[in-house]
This record gives sequence, C-alpha cells and structure tokens, in this order.
Amino acid sequence: MKAKGDSMLLYGKNSVLERLKAKPKSIRRIFLHNNFEMPIIKNLVKQNNIPVEHLSFRELCKIKRDQNLQGIIAEVERFVYSPFGELLNQAQNKKPTFIFLNKIFDPQNLGGIIRTAACFGGFAIVIPKFKACAVNETVLHVASGGENYISVSRVSNLSNAIISVKKYGYWIAGAVVAEDADDLNSVSLPFPLGLVLGSEGKGIQYAVQKHLDIKMRIPMKGANLSFNVTGACAILCYEIAKQRSDVYEKQEAKIS
Repeated sequence: MKAKGDSMLLYGKNSVLERLKAKPKSIRRIFLHNNFEMPIIKNLVKQNNIPVEHLSFRELCKIKRDQNLQGIIAEVERFVYSPFGELLNQAQNKKPTFIFLNKIFDPQNLGGIIRTAACFGGFAIVIPKFKACAVNETVLHVASGGENYISVSRVSNLSNAIISVKKYGYWIAGAVVAEDADDLNSVSLPFPLGLVLGSEGKGIQYAVQKHLDIKMRIPMKGANLSFNVTGACAILCYEIAKQRSDVYEKQEAKIS
C-alpha cells in the first residue's frame, strides 16, 4: 500500500506516540501488529476515536516496507510546511533562532536536525525547495515526533530568506572549515541569530556563505575526522541555546 497523495505513513512507536499527543486530529487511521502492547498508545487511540486495524507482521510490511516499524503504522495528513512569512512575523516578536540548511540531501540528517532543534526549543528550520531533501516519511521517522514541536519552512531561494531575516536585525553564523573561522569555545554569539549548516561534502555554498557575519568551527582534538551535519548541529544548538539563555536573562534583569 502507498499513502494517498494527501497523506503520509508515520511509523515507529515514538513517532506515532508524539503525534497522538500533539496532533491527534492529523491521524486518519492506525495499523497495529496483532501482538502490539503499549497501553499509552492504545489509550490515546481510543480517546481520540481513531480507526484501528490489527494486522500480522507480513500484512504490516505490505503497507510499509521498513525494518523499524515497531509494530505500528499511522496514516497521517501530509506534512505542512510553515509559510516563511509566518516565521518572519515570529522574528519580530519571539525571535527564534533560525537554522538554514544548505544542500542537505540525506533524510536521516534532516530528521536528526529536526529532532535536535525540537529538543532544545526556540529554533525554526528553513530548507530549500530545490536540490535538497524534503520532509518525507523517513525524515518523520528519524525526527521521532520532533516535527510536531518546531516550524519547518521551505523556500525557493535560501540566500533571499537569509537576507530577509537580516532586515529584522538577525546576525548570521555558519559552521565552516576555514582558517579565518573562530573557535566555537571563544565565540560570543549575538542575538537574534541565524545558523547556516551545509552538506558534509561541500559545506556551505559561496552564494550563501557570503551572507555570514560569523564563521565558526567546532574544535576537535581527536582523530582527524569530521562531524556529520547532525552531530555538528547538536553541538552548535547546545552552545546557541546556552548563550541565548544567558543573554536574554541578562536583558530581562535589566528591564526589571
């Protein structure tokens, strides 16, 4: 079975559980393995009157071929991107930290970044419409429910999106491998902030990199390897969240 044009298949216990908690109305029906046992999911399904079908493992695999089904599949409404205009409105008030993704093709990476950003909170993600991974079923599975708690926007031109947030007073930082990049441990980040992440192979494109106000590198004293973009995102988001909290706490203290 393939999902209909206006729906997607969500699979895995965590992904379905978070959707049940955050957006149960987006779930059209659920397929459970005959021996599926997870009371919290079953109770939420019942509370929200979601249609359920109990199937054998073989029947489940006919619906979605994947090794990580974990005995549950949900047919859900197609993922809806947040209009970039709405994020710009947030930039004036809530001032989220934007994560601009430049040429990220791997759904595992996109899903991991969404999950990471959702865990820290206060982030919004912007991805290109072309030559980049979209939010598909694999992305949702890896995000493990993170897509319910963070805005993801899709734009035609990433550089124009960056220019737009700069007009609202945003600084733009990027993770780069360059001699003039500052060590993350020594960078005092300005806020509001946008973070640009590029692909592992080619990094941030020049057309996007020229908009960076701050170039950062993650210090590595171990093997001469590199972090993949998901790992780098987690490290950078941690540092951003920590410094952001300190900056805003100081601002609030001055006001009070």
